[in-house]
Amino acid sequence: MSRTIKAAATPSTAPSGNDTVGQAVRELIADVRTRGDAAVRELSARFDRWEPESFRLDEGRIAEIIGTLDPQVVEDIKTVQANVRRFAEAQRDSMSEIEIETAPGVFLGHRHVPVQSVGAYIPGGRYPLTASAHMTIVTAKAAGVPRVVACTPPIRGEIPAATIAAMHFAGADEIYVLGGVQAVAAMAVGTETIGKVDMLAGPGNAYVAEAKRQLFGEVGIDLFAGPTEILVVADEHADPFVAAVDLLSQAEHGPDSPAALITTSERVAEEVQRHIEEILPGMQTGDIAGPAWRDHGQIVLVDDLDEAYRVADEFAYEHVQILTENPREALDRMRAYGALFLGEGTCVSYGDKVIGTNHVLPTRGAARYTGGLWVGMYLRTVTYQEVREEKSSAELGELCGRAARVELFEGHARSGDVRAAKYAGAQLPWTDHYASDRA
Repeated sequence: MSRTIKAAATPSTAPSGNDTVGQAVRELIADVRTRGDAAVRELSARFDRWEPESFRLDEGRIAEIIGTLDPQVVEDIKTVQANVRRFAEAQRDSMSEIEIETAPGVFLGHRHVPVQSVGAYIPGGRYPLTASAHMTIVTAKAAGVPRVVACTPPIRGEIPAATIAAMHFAGADEIYVLGGVQAVAAMAVGTETIGKVDMLAGPGNAYVAEAKRQLFGEVGIDLFAGPTEILVVADEHADPFVAAVDLLSQAEHGPDSPAALITTSERVAEEVQRHIEEILPGMQTGDIAGPAWRDHGQIVLVDDLDEAYRVADEFAYEHVQILTENPREALDRMRAYGALFLGEGTCVSYGDKVIGTNHVLPTRGAARYTGGLWVGMYLRTVTYQEVREEKSSAELGELCGRAARVELFEGHARSGDVRAAKYAGAQLPWTDHYASDRA
């Protein structure tokens, strides 16, 4: 039986459709749809105090911005992107295209066709999230997307140089310093200067997430993103200090970011809680991580690892870190998670920033039915069919006629009838079209 050592003061729930946010976003999208660039400019000035002559950066300006960076920053961006690209390309290579012959002369197949244009939103705000450029743009390019439009907001009236560098090296075809709903809407519906895209990707604040939700269907999206989540599963062999540091590493994403520990050891539970209380006062982002842990932090004590994995699946969290004696056991035991981080040598922060797997992952229980952003999300698996043998087409025609009439689809049935008549001399009781030919 599990026992809660620390409960969340404010339980995290699925999005409730905030009417205030929803209505505001609806009006902003409508404004961009109606007035295009004029609306985008006014909204950027209102929300970001940003109204440059052009939101789009040309190649010369991009080069100038990158030139202001420490060479080590540039080198690190390229190294991380190489890691992301290597994994994304391996994923793409794993996706086979097929063609099989299901009956004599009947060929069925599928191909993986890239989305033709993607809008990547790279958040700014509290943190300049250069890693989001790696995850959204590099992965899209690995999938073969020919046009990637990338938007990021100014930060306190300044262009975020490292983010621009990340967008450029990732392969963005168009880079705009533009944020918020106005950026997402402009990419989705198009304006006089920003061509519309087929799909939106990337995280953002509540307004950006709501804009993606409202625009879904008109364009595709990657995921409905919520606050970042971390769950640590620990046994008696875990280092409580490591567990505490890792829990707080994700709590600093935002004051509503859930962080949870499930452990088989009461000692580990107590020491993790003590370490967190000791670390928080000296943590530069403690003003964010503190409320997150206070309101959304949880510690659950369980009898054994069987129960730990069962409870962890009920959480269905975005990031699940396994600090146990045999961490790979979780690969076979767990089913509901965005990404697993196995063993003390691996941490969620590696996945967020450098290791190469994608950090755009399902939250708020969505891990029960979907994985995270990967190269396959930018591909459409489309099928094709070809019947080369007349005998097979006639047999399918007879079958189609019977099957369609069970469903009262006479038009469908007749398409099958025609092949059966043309290729095998079957009768067509509803027409004498082929009768004279056979006579």
